[in-house]
Amino acid sequence: MTKNTGNNQNAFRRAISRRTLLRAAGVSLSLPLLDVMAPVAARAQATAVPRRMFGVCNNLGLLPGDFFPSGVGREYTPSLYLKLLQDYRDHFTVFSGVSHPNVDGGHPSDISFLTAAPHPASSSFRNTISLDQYIAERIGNQTRFPSLTLAVNTGARSLSWTGSGVAIPPEQSATDVFRQMFIQGTPRQVEAKIAELDTGRSILDAIADQARDLERNVGPRDRSRLDQYFTSVRDLEGRLRASKGWESKPKPIVKEPEPRALTNPAQYMAKVAAMYGLVRLAFETDSTRSVTLMLDSVATPVVEIAGATINDGYHNLSHHGKSEDKLSQLRIIDSWHMRLLADLFKGLQGVHEGGETLLDRTMILYGSNLGDANAHSTNNMPTLLAGGGFRHAGHLAFDRDRNYPLPNLFVSMLQRMGIEDQKFASSTGTMPGLEMTGA
Repeated sequence: MTKNTGNNQNAFRRAISRRTLLRAAGVSLSLPLLDVMAPVAARAQATAVPRRMFGVCNNLGLLPGDFFPSGVGREYTPSLYLKLLQDYRDHFTVFSGVSHPNVDGGHPSDISFLTAAPHPASSSFRNTISLDQYIAERIGNQTRFPSLTLAVNTGARSLSWTGSGVAIPPEQSATDVFRQMFIQGTPRQVEAKIAELDTGRSILDAIADQARDLERNVGPRDRSRLDQYFTSVRDLEGRLRASKGWESKPKPIVKEPEPRALTNPAQYMAKVAAMYGLVRLAFETDSTRSVTLMLDSVATPVVEIAGATINDGYHNLSHHGKSEDKLSQLRIIDSWHMRLLADLFKGLQGVHEGGETLLDRTMILYGSNLGDANAHSTNNMPTLLAGGGFRHAGHLAFDRDRNYPLPNLFVSMLQRMGIEDQKFASSTGTMPGLEMTGA
């Protein structure tokens, strides 16, 4: 009898899972991702338009009573702030009753917004990898910039953390980032940049050798710190190698002018708008697929808003003590945040690729580490997810006293990016009620 080898091969293809292990003599070896592990439909979509992730944290949050809607599901009644996003109601989901388990400590919790690492105010705290860097480690080699780490009005505070728990210093000048992405240097400048990268790698090697010499004469705790250092050095070496490969490739050409330099911290809203425009250009040109933006409202003085009277620093206003004067000023600031977010949605929706809009292909996670800045509470974090290929559910409401783990949303986002992992930080699964679209 002749065997039907074709059918047998097809059955073999269907049987192989990404979790398949090769085992022998007590040794297990996990397989890399092979073409035969993916369904035929998935292989046909290998050249599909990419997906992106943009995470934004305003570390003073929003007035909860004016942010969270009433009612649940798609028929919710929008709050004061959500009315400003009404044109995009079908393109986002609002979450209430979510937080990061064991992430406490008030203001220091902003560094755990995308990591969910517990107890960030503890003296023994060590951060873990952030969502954007988790993505960058897996797909970052496909773009000129594996990720972009941005901030407004901050010093070294960052949303982005490497796998070894090292903060990635944020870029605060939209002008400088624009030049890095789109201004092509002369051949001599390109050669000089490549030489600079080579020099950077040799310096790193020298530093690493010196640190290894120290390792022989230190205790276990310092040895652990040195191990963390070595890991961060290796991360940086990889970034330098990737940068060298891209230096000789032409940069994309954009029609938009270079954003003007904004150096006054009071120009907070103008800075946010400039960063949003920059992110749209980065995604539109596929310069990166993973971006974070820390809005350091704690470090922001009196905010300049045309036509409005703001007479106190942002942080002081957040500790309003129910003062109606402070609350009214906060509502003005919060409302401007929503207007700028609506402008971002509009800009992304105006760019078309592969039969969809850039908003359809981009997940925008907007929220805060603080559910109530006045009380320094890290529960019931205001959270909104827009775009990105989901059937948006309107308002997903969880228990506001016994919160649902927000890292479950991160797992859903990773899977929407094509990263099939089932776990991130303190997650217990995926986000219920949030379904992906077919494409």
